[in-house]
Amino acid sequence: MPDHYNPRMRVPTARIRELRLRSTRAEQAAWRLLCNRRLGAKFRRQFPIGDGVLDFYCFEHRLAIELDGGVHSQIDQMRKDAAKEDYLHALGIRLLRVPNGMVLEHADEFVRTVLDAIAKSSESARK
Repeated sequence: MPDHYNPRMRVPTARIRELRLRSTRAEQAAWRLLCNRRLGAKFRRQFPIGDGVLDFYCFEHRLAIELDGGVHSQIDQMRKDAAKEDYLHALGIRLLRVPNGMVLEHADEFVRTVLDAIAKSSESARK
């Protein structure tokens, strides 16, 4: 993925399906907590946006959730993550970055963090 996002490029559907089939343990755990409106909001997983893919996205609250493993501490990946965050911000989408460990080891903290982000987006929408 380049250091910038190209909104004209689309991620092939086959790639999205592959990402869903090969989801990480953390993504599987997070999806179990987010699916079926368990937290009061509808999330989609492996959601294509621009020339990238979001781990989870909620249209209603314009909230993206990205799970970060060890690779996200590498310089090249940090640049890509910053570009993705800038792109999402320009679209009016809030990005919540969550370490994989939080989802796998502290699911209750993950749920609280997501619920807080949803509440903040609701407050912003009312203003």
